[in-house]
Formats: sequence, C-alpha cells, structure tokens
Amino acid sequence: MSNRLAAIGVVAIVVLFLVYSSIFVVNERQQAIVLRFGEIVDVKTEPGIYFKAPFAFMEADNVQIIEDRVMRFDLDDIRVQVSGGRFYEVDAFIAYRINDARVFRSAVSGSVPLAEQRLRTRLDAALRRVYGLRGFEAALSEERASMMREVRDQLRPDAASLGLEIEDVRIRRTDLTQEVSQQTYDRMKAERLAEAERLRARGNEAAQRIRARADREVVEIVAEARKESEILRGEGEAQRNAIFAGAFQRDPAFFEFYRSMSAYGTSLNSEGTTMLLTPDSEFFRYFNSADGTPVQPAPAPAQPAPSEAPTTGTAQ
Repeated sequence: MSNRLAAIGVVAIVVLFLVYSSIFVVNERQQAIVLRFGEIVDVKTEPGIYFKAPFAFMEADNVQIIEDRVMRFDLDDIRVQVSGGRFYEVDAFIAYRINDARVFRSAVSGSVPLAEQRLRTRLDAALRRVYGLRGFEAALSEERASMMREVRDQLRPDAASLGLEIEDVRIRRTDLTQEVSQQTYDRMKAERLAEAERLRARGNEAAQRIRARADREVVEIVAEARKESEILRGEGEAQRNAIFAGAFQRDPAFFEFYRSMSAYGTSLNSEGTTMLLTPDSEFFRYFNSADGTPVQPAPAPAQPAPSEAPTTGTAQ
C-alpha cells in the first residue's frame, strides 16, 4: 500500500512538473519568443497563458521574455560640432519599442543593453550630422523641433534593422562647452560694450545738439531782450528829454534850479565824497541863495599888467 502511494506521489510530481514546464504566462507589457534548439518557432505578442513542449533542458524548448512597451534610452554629454566650428554638449533620449521580436532576437540575441549600445552609436552619428549642417544659433531657435524630427527619421532605418521602432527623439539640453561659453561671453560682452559706446556717442551727439540749440536760443532771447530794452530805453530817454525840454520852455529858471538840486543830490549823496571847489564856483550858485535865485560868482580880480622897464639912454 505504501509503495502504491509512493508511486502515485512520484507520478503526480512528474505530471505537475511537466505541466509547469509546458506553461508560460505573457502579461500586457511583455512578448515571448519560443525557441527550440535555438531556433525561433513562435512569437507570442498577446497577453495570456500559453503552452510549449515541456522539455527546457538542453535548450530543447525555451521561452525568452522581452519587453512590449515603450522604453527610454538616455544619452548624456554628447559633444557635437556645428557648421561654424564651435562645439555643443547635447543631452538627448530615445523613446523606442520592440516591434519585431524575430529580428530583435536575430540581431542582438534579444538583449536590450546590446540594442541600446548600438542605438547609442547611431544616435551619436545622427546628432553630429544634423548639428553639423546648421549654424551656431539653430539649436537654440525654433528650428530645434525640426532637428529632432530629422534625427528620428535618420535613426528609424537603423533601428528597424535591430527590430526596434523609434517612437520619438528629444533633445533635453544643448549647452555650450566651457571654452565656447567663455568665447561667447567675451563676444557678447564686446558687443554690449560696443553697443553702449554707440548709445553713449548718440547721447553725447544729441546732448551737443540740444546744448547748441539752447545756447543759440539763449543768445537769440538775450539779443531780442537787449534790443527791446534798448528800444524802450531810447523811447524813455526821448520822453524824458521831451519832458525836460517842455519844462525848460515853460520855466527855464525853475528847470535850472531843478537840475542843480539833482546834481547836488547825486554828488553829495555818496559817503566819502571829496570835492575841491571854491565856494563861489559855478556849481554852488544855488547853494548860497536863500530864495533860490542864482548867485553869480564874483568876477576874478584883474591881474596887474607887468610894468615896463625904464629905458635909459644917453643923449648924443
């Protein structure tokens, strides 16, 4: 009885082992390559439970599970040269998926790292070609999107030979190398300094024009003011002289008296004025009069004529 139970147990274990060895599961993110003696006999791309021959030893029947989703492969610090001779450091990534499991198994033995290694070489070459056909500013302009599409289109034939489909190529970063950054900074600094000098020169030129115009307007205004002042002064002098003439014609004596008083006020008003005049001079002819009548200065005494020397002679 015990031997029968042992035999049943062994048979059950063998059956379970055969069933387990002949079943494999493929989920929605995977696809399976069924190999028999190293040759592909089938590819399962739909999720589910599948069966195979239950003999995995000596590679009789084997299943290789590969990805069936979009994968990302990043490349960093790729040094590329543009048409002007300068260098960029570029970071990019590829979004790809395995669309032909048979070709993928034949080309890279179903190895994702080996496939990405080959993609790295091809992406590096494609980036160099695309950047090399363009100038320094293209990668920093709106042309960048077309550059990414061009790199993607160049990669697709090479990727198809590996059983891969390129979904997208993106350039994450485009920076200048250290030496080019310094050169660019120096060039931009020189350009800004030159622009500042141009603006300063234009400002000085405008300031000189404004200053010259202002000086000219000042001269014109001052000249016009002087002209008007001279005209007004002349008109005032004319009216003053006319008034004086009218006053002189009406009362010459009063006019003479007024002129003398004005002369006294002008001459004697200032402090420290020293005048050397005789009291009976013409200037003080109204000064010594109580009633305002002019005092005529006394005539100067006549000087005696020099006497003639006596003439002596001898009578003959």
